[in-house]
Amino acid sequence: MMKLMKAVKPYLAMVSLQFGYAGMNVINKVALKHGMNHFVLAVYRHLVATLVIAPFAFFLERDARPKMTLPIFLRITALGFLEPVIDQNLYFQGMKYTSATLASVTANAVPAITFVLALIFRLEKVNVKKLHSVAKVIGTVITALGAMVMTLYTGPAIHFVKSAGAIHHGNTTESDKHNHFIGILFMLGGISCWAGFIILQSFTLKKYPAELSLTVLVCLMGTVEGAVVSLIFERDMSVWKLGFNSKLLAVAYSGVVCSGITYFVQGVVIRERGPVFVTSFTPLCMIITATLEAIVLKELIHLGSILGAMLIVIGLYTVVWGKSKDMKSTSEESIMTKDESLN
Repeated sequence: MMKLMKAVKPYLAMVSLQFGYAGMNVINKVALKHGMNHFVLAVYRHLVATLVIAPFAFFLERDARPKMTLPIFLRITALGFLEPVIDQNLYFQGMKYTSATLASVTANAVPAITFVLALIFRLEKVNVKKLHSVAKVIGTVITALGAMVMTLYTGPAIHFVKSAGAIHHGNTTESDKHNHFIGILFMLGGISCWAGFIILQSFTLKKYPAELSLTVLVCLMGTVEGAVVSLIFERDMSVWKLGFNSKLLAVAYSGVVCSGITYFVQGVVIRERGPVFVTSFTPLCMIITATLEAIVLKELIHLGSILGAMLIVIGLYTVVWGKSKDMKSTSEESIMTKDESLN
């Protein structure tokens, strides 16, 4: 039973994170609609994460925390700028122009970008002679295809949730199309930084194997760097004020769940399964977000979204199957190498 729980734990962890991200997409979309500044949201989010995770890192990793060196510090500085500053501000700005569902749709490019980067930096290998190795590539392509279906094909609306108060506009102006395009470009830039962050986090954990402490340091650097960037681009100090409303909820939820807990859990799973495994679950977020938007924000779900979601699930299963077989093959090869060295 314990062995089964250990094997299932990474899968449960990554699926749980996608529920967390989906909730963030919807809550942040509401906060941004109510005038929340995306620079301020990113700064407060990581400030909250730093304050919440720091006590756990201090006490739980007191003896396990490695010595800080200049190369490690520079990597942490880069991590703090890549995801907390560049990724999140581009992503939130893109979300302003589009929707929470489209934001999660665009995030489906993360597995493909991460897979390519992992191949370049030799964190992943593809052996065309092995079925499970090719399955990782095929699964990534199917996932990307599913995301394209959700984006490009609308189809008839499926009324899962009926609401008399839901308002849906049928006419799309040229200005709306332009904003839609700009929003997608912002989000693609953001998720490219997110993929780079995951790869760099993988390398950093090899030199600094303390997930909680690394999470705190990245969030702290992200807070400082983000504050500097915010003060450069946003001179109106009134945007920093928070009340007991959706803005405060967005800051608290994003900080605790999507920065503090996510960076830590992601780091643990990356060390165990690698960056490609972590990002392969990203497409689930889109399905969950679309469902939440239909329920909370009264958005319509179309046939294209359902067909795309089905392809995404098939692609995800293919990638995960390939990774599991890949790990088994690597484990068997290492055992054989040890036996040969003993003989």
